[in-house]
Amino acid sequence: MGQCLDIDRNTTNCYWTCFDEIRGMKGKITTKQGDGGTTSIVGGERVAKDDPRIECLGELDEANSALGLLRSKLEADHQWETGLQRIQTEMMNLMSRVATPSAHEPKPRVPLPEGSAEWMETWMDSIEEALPSETEYFLLPGGGEISALCHICRTQVRRAERRLVTLNRMDPVDSSILVFVNRLSDLLFKLSRQAMQDCGVDEERWRLFVEKRK
Repeated sequence: MGQCLDIDRNTTNCYWTCFDEIRGMKGKITTKQGDGGTTSIVGGERVAKDDPRIECLGELDEANSALGLLRSKLEADHQWETGLQRIQTEMMNLMSRVATPSAHEPKPRVPLPEGSAEWMETWMDSIEEALPSETEYFLLPGGGEISALCHICRTQVRRAERRLVTLNRMDPVDSSILVFVNRLSDLLFKLSRQAMQDCGVDEERWRLFVEKRK
């Protein structure tokens, strides 16, 4: 299950990465405690590996891995590099928050993604200003490799968002996390358009957004 470890300890640090917990294990990550289909969350409670919280964490992990694949396809000095690295770090931070039940104290020491939505909106505005036309059409996902990967990341982020909404009905998720994930999928759509423009590929339009239709 990605980087989640089956450790039955009451940890006050990031459950998801568990760096402090596994020091000295020298690469050993197998605990065998999850062989029966359960895993631990912050506070020591064991839940099924298809529990909504674990499903949500898995989807977020998958989306972050896809973002890593996208980054691996870019040049080291690509204009997106710093921004995508920040997003991946924010994803790791918020996963530790999602892994923590709302009633648990103390909360993980990693920061919430407060302010990141505004930062992504500014990034999107700069992309929009440089595009030859407004973002007003649904597009067929594809184009060049980078554009297509942006769309894959976007849809995986949307799936993770749906799982977050499910979890939020059961146990409140901090609103900054919901906003961050929602804004990230919008950013990835804009990045896909920028990637197509950069490689000179024409967009394949499907239809106007509903609010733009006459």
